[in-house]
Amino acid sequence: MIKSVNELDLNGKRVLTRVDFNVPIKDGVITDDARVVRSLPTINTIIKAGGVPILISHLGRPKEGREPKFSLRIVAELLAKKYGYKVKFIENLLSESAEKLTKEAVNGEILLFDNIRFYPGETKNDAELAKDLAKLGDVYVNDAFGSAHRAHSSTEGVAHLFPERGMGLLLQNELEFLNKVIKDPVKPFTVILGGAKVSDKIGVIKNIINKCQNILIGGGMSFTFLKALGNEVGKSLVEDEQLELTKELIADAKAKNVNLILPKDIIVTDKYEDTPDKNEVSISEIPADKMGLDIGKNTIEDFKKYILDSKTIFWNGPMGVFEFKNFADGTNEVANAVVESTKNGAISIIGGGDSASAIKKLGYEAAVSYVSTGGGASLEFLEGIELPGVKALEI
Repeated sequence: MIKSVNELDLNGKRVLTRVDFNVPIKDGVITDDARVVRSLPTINTIIKAGGVPILISHLGRPKEGREPKFSLRIVAELLAKKYGYKVKFIENLLSESAEKLTKEAVNGEILLFDNIRFYPGETKNDAELAKDLAKLGDVYVNDAFGSAHRAHSSTEGVAHLFPERGMGLLLQNELEFLNKVIKDPVKPFTVILGGAKVSDKIGVIKNIINKCQNILIGGGMSFTFLKALGNEVGKSLVEDEQLELTKELIADAKAKNVNLILPKDIIVTDKYEDTPDKNEVSISEIPADKMGLDIGKNTIEDFKKYILDSKTIFWNGPMGVFEFKNFADGTNEVANAVVESTKNGAISIIGGGDSASAIKKLGYEAAVSYVSTGGGASLEFLEGIELPGVKALEI
């Protein structure tokens, strides 16, 4: 059993809370604060219950210890200026004053420690770092789904040191929606997979193939499937080392009566760049000197039919290089179809990563059932892998 933050006794307690403030920053400005916003309900719940949120997060991937460009000070300023919280920012959680500051904090305040990945022991799930973290709180709450698939000191190691521990509202929502997909999806259930590599999605396909009726494959990964079926794909991205396994997946889908739908036509160009110089060709006519960067119109219409006929939809991975305006049509049209299907009563879950970025870019976040904050975590969950950050919360 895992307790929700709502079920914990937080009054007068220091609540060590692992959040996901891994926000994108460009030129010293946060370009998207969605992850911060998604953490606010849990922070507010703790404060309302009489507790003090002691926030721990990572930001980016610092390699040489403390790097100013990866400091969470910018998030502390955002919480104070934009959302009106009383925030105390603490640079060093290993300092002698750190524990003292947490004990002096009063209800209504937030303490935010700087980037946990400034400490090399974090990603090694170092036991000593976990003990240092445990000194900072009386209760532990994990609300960082995007990091729940990592067995790190702040997500897994420290949890075991708290008799009173549980999950935040964001983590709770993530698990509830993803469980709808895994345990008892309303049929027809359609899985839309895209992105660059088949290798990133093999585990998902193997597990989900027993539960879904349709799998739609787009993006760079589709070319490995197309080549496995004997098509020439020009200079398109292919994982040759995955061809045999891809053939097995195709055979498995056929044996289980699952519709594995691949592109019929492709948008091709000469180079990997955002150029209007492009052509639409059938999969049997991809020129040897060109590469595919998006799905074509016939494929889009094909995919739409399955999506609009679905009652449950899970989508992870773009249909093309959607960052390029000239190769975003496939991703945008799939997003439109998912939104329309949701309006018609389907449950739609966007599996984080680039799919979530595409949905946000189009302003569709409120028009789908759920947008996951963790691309990697959601994929591992759908693979059937137990997430260490979740498992550690069980009591």
